[in-house]
Amino acid sequence: MIELLTDPAAWIGLVTLVLLEIVLGIDNLIFIAILAEKLPPHQRDKARVIGLSLALIMRLALLSIVSWLVTLTTPLFTVFGQGFSGRDLILLLGGLFLLFKATSELHERLEGVTHTPGASGVYASFGLVVAQIVVLDAVFSLDAVITAVGMVKDLPVMMAAVVISIAIMLWASKPLTRFVNAHPTVVVLCLSFLLMIGLSLVAEGLGFHLPKGYLYGAIGFSVMIEAFNQWARRNAVRHEARRPLRDRTAESVMRLLGGRARGDAPPPDLDPQAALATPAFAVAERNMVSGVLSLAQRNVRSIMTLRSDVSWVDLDDAPEAIRTQLLATPHGLFPVCRGSLDKVLGVARAKDLLGDLMLHGRIDASGGLRPAVYVPESTSVIRLIDILRGARGQLALVNDEHGILKGVVTPIDVLEAIAGEFPDEDETLEIEAIGTDAWTVAGTADVRLLEQALQTHGLVSDEDGYTSVAGLLLHHFEHLPAVGESLLRDGFEFSVTDADAQRIKRISVRRTGATG
Repeated sequence: MIELLTDPAAWIGLVTLVLLEIVLGIDNLIFIAILAEKLPPHQRDKARVIGLSLALIMRLALLSIVSWLVTLTTPLFTVFGQGFSGRDLILLLGGLFLLFKATSELHERLEGVTHTPGASGVYASFGLVVAQIVVLDAVFSLDAVITAVGMVKDLPVMMAAVVISIAIMLWASKPLTRFVNAHPTVVVLCLSFLLMIGLSLVAEGLGFHLPKGYLYGAIGFSVMIEAFNQWARRNAVRHEARRPLRDRTAESVMRLLGGRARGDAPPPDLDPQAALATPAFAVAERNMVSGVLSLAQRNVRSIMTLRSDVSWVDLDDAPEAIRTQLLATPHGLFPVCRGSLDKVLGVARAKDLLGDLMLHGRIDASGGLRPAVYVPESTSVIRLIDILRGARGQLALVNDEHGILKGVVTPIDVLEAIAGEFPDEDETLEIEAIGTDAWTVAGTADVRLLEQALQTHGLVSDEDGYTSVAGLLLHHFEHLPAVGESLLRDGFEFSVTDADAQRIKRISVRRTGATG
């Protein structure tokens, strides 16, 4: 006994065997939990303790018998010149049993087979359940006993490992079950250890001796690699948890809808038409959900009507000219200014302005206008919704950091960010399909809406700050491109078809399948 206490190999074997016995006992715990579910709740813990305690006695008895049998070294018969003793037969049969057990368990794990308790609401008797637990544990103890015999050669070490493992399972059965269920790779790793031990036993039974140091080295190295793997996975989970919950939820919803998360690289062999052949959700549904989930990431600048496209009323114009403008323009709200769009006096409805012209022959700027609502262009769309909800005029003017008017925004602009374009009578679609894989796009078109139309990702870059298709091209060309210049991006070719000295007016987009 003193020699065992001072032998490092015995301690290594004890620690390794305890770990293996605990993992091998997890299935026992799962089945015991299933059987205990048949009892009333207040008897379940008691049944688990009594069952495992009786199983400990049975396991020690089995261990004593098997360890005695392996001392029988007198050959019983000879096959092809190889003599087989009682010990060889025990090792050979035990090794085959471990190989079968580990292979079948690995198959169940890899196939996703799970053991679930029954749904019956009738409770069984306490004695019957305890008897079933003892018998079941005795059957499942065979692999633990044979593993102990294959791992170490000293009976005291085997018994100590069995006692320690059962004690740990009694003390921490619930946490152990939760840990193994949360880390399935640990179970697969230990089942691979069983395959190694089973192969070692078969080899010993056939007369080939494999040094235990090889087993210990392989097991120790594998445990170290698995520890690194668990460490890396925990760090990945911790880093993932730092991302806002909203972003993670949005990404999960987009994957559920059949799309790729932003930033995912497209599969190299992806056929876009085949990918959309049988979608779980229609394209319009995916686009609307994507629009809703992206609202919190967008600011007013990305959805506003640009200053150059704003219809406004100039009080310096003749009343008849104003009347003609109001009748010819389909908008219902107008910024009212004097001389230029930078001198806004207020906001008015078209019908109120026409009423003033009919009754008074002019527009009363002193009392008939509503105060203008101003928002910075960096305001989030979610915040804008609250502002518009409280704005009487249902129209907000957008300023930059220098106080210069950049555009206007209305509830329709928010709706278009979700559901796509709603052009007025005097407008045309900014994104028009002109073929199966070709589009004509206005330079002012929202790049996010273009992503939806093209069913792609990667065009939007919050870091680069552009919101329009023209901004995308300017960012990549780093100069104002001339008509005919083109850009390859994410399998699409963007070609400038109309431009002047100041801006890009129109672009043609064609799917090529190539990346650039």
